[in-house]
Amino acid sequence: MPVSRQTRRWLTGRASDPSVRWRFWTEVDRRPAHDPRVRAARKAIGRTGWAAGILDLQFPDGRWATPGSSDPELYRPKYISTYWRFLLLADLGMTRTDPRIRRTSELIMRRWTERGSDLLGGPGSEICLIGNAVRTLIRYGYLDHRVVRRSIAWIVRTQKADGGWYCWSSRTGSLDCWEGLAGLAEVPEDRRDDSVRGSIERGAEFYLSRRLMNEGRVRYPPWFRIHYPTHYYYDLLVGLGILTRLGYASDPRLRPALRWLLRKRRRDGTWAIDADHPDLDPRHGGYVFDEGPVWPLRLEPPGEPSRWATVEALSVLSRAGMV
Repeated sequence: MPVSRQTRRWLTGRASDPSVRWRFWTEVDRRPAHDPRVRAARKAIGRTGWAAGILDLQFPDGRWATPGSSDPELYRPKYISTYWRFLLLADLGMTRTDPRIRRTSELIMRRWTERGSDLLGGPGSEICLIGNAVRTLIRYGYLDHRVVRRSIAWIVRTQKADGGWYCWSSRTGSLDCWEGLAGLAEVPEDRRDDSVRGSIERGAEFYLSRRLMNEGRVRYPPWFRIHYPTHYYYDLLVGLGILTRLGYASDPRLRPALRWLLRKRRRDGTWAIDADHPDLDPRHGGYVFDEGPVWPLRLEPPGEPSRWATVEALSVLSRAGMV
């Protein structure tokens, strides 16, 4: 399935975001890091586009908050406070070489260590929180930080017997709890010890044996929609991204999910974001979740061609040898 000239220009032209251009050149076209186009796109991340817009709203201490709020909370309000922007900026390609990223990363690790060691496997630990934080901090360049190393060990230790993970007390895992496997997937191959390597293999088998979609008696509709930012929500594109990055692109058990992805392609060769989040319902005049009001952190509107969804889909298909 070749990428049309029109789609290529749409993803890599000046009107596109540098994070999208960088991902297209490296993951779809597979250009090396020293390629001039790759270097130019990477250099622009954080200076222009989505990442720059988010960083422009950062407070000097490395946090974000609702306008007019002096609340030091990092996790709420969802999904516009510090923790959620911290996750998003790693997806966009930022690293701790930028002092603004260092401030936020160190603030989060310090705050969570002070308040009960949530990131160190304390009583308040949850796989969505720790898995996302590990994935993000490794991308930022903190693989060797003690908080990250201990959090990796916690992910391995809390894996269920069936190879999955679950947020609460349970004997079995759930496809929804993808963050543990995603966090371990960021550990470079040459830095994985036997425990991490074994945990990845069991986690991958958990997803592959379920074809990334089979859990329960009926299929769960939100898993068949594309979301972004993902935060802690699962969908088939999330699963495909993790498994293909781990080297399972040729496993025949991914074929149903890959066929789903191809069916999601629009006639113009793009993909769209289907919804902001499964638990956000604008029909009620706001966005309501069981923990209180939440707001989407939106980069692109749902229902329209999405550069981010398109480059993510093409990256998956490239690793599967379908582009």
